[in-house]
Amino acid sequence: MAEYFEVHPESPQPRRIRQAVEIVRKGGVIAYPTDSSYALGCHIGDKKAMDRIRRIRRVDDKHNFTLVCRDLSELSLYAKVDNSTYRLLKANTPGSYTFILEASKEVPRRLQNPKRKTIGLRVPDHPVALALLEELGEPLMSSTLILPGEEQPESIAWEIKEKLDHTLDAILDGGWCGIEPTTVVDLTSGEPVVVRKGLGDTTPFE
Repeated sequence: MAEYFEVHPESPQPRRIRQAVEIVRKGGVIAYPTDSSYALGCHIGDKKAMDRIRRIRRVDDKHNFTLVCRDLSELSLYAKVDNSTYRLLKANTPGSYTFILEASKEVPRRLQNPKRKTIGLRVPDHPVALALLEELGEPLMSSTLILPGEEQPESIAWEIKEKLDHTLDAILDGGWCGIEPTTVVDLTSGEPVVVRKGLGDTTPFE
């Protein structure tokens, strides 16, 4: 049965954040709120936890995970970013975007797109997600919480508990946070390419 933490969406309680982070560090899989929808998260180095997320989502080993970072300094550790790209990222983070970037040597091979050697990175604009990342001190390996057969991501924590109570280790209830996924922008070719239109405004990349 999953631990269920009710957290304030704007001022998350530090004790509950610490408890959730401890679960992640011990190999747990959590559901947590972001600025676009709920997401599944696990420790960046935990292959077993990643495999559990794949089973929950029913996706294969080619599924692209996202490194959810607390700020740009973390993002630039895991991706190769030139000056113009950095300026673009700085102007649009935090926010409801996932950026596809060339992976740096810090990114384990299994986390990269196998053909393109890229990684998806994002800096969310949500107090609960940012508090988790600050306490963890490193990115969360994440995937949008879209269940098999569904087109939209999960947005209500108690419904996630009903569906995944015996599959997850913890659920952070930060209230309703929307059903629209992030906008995905590919920044690997020098010019931004909007791969998926979602919650984030695409105007800066057109």
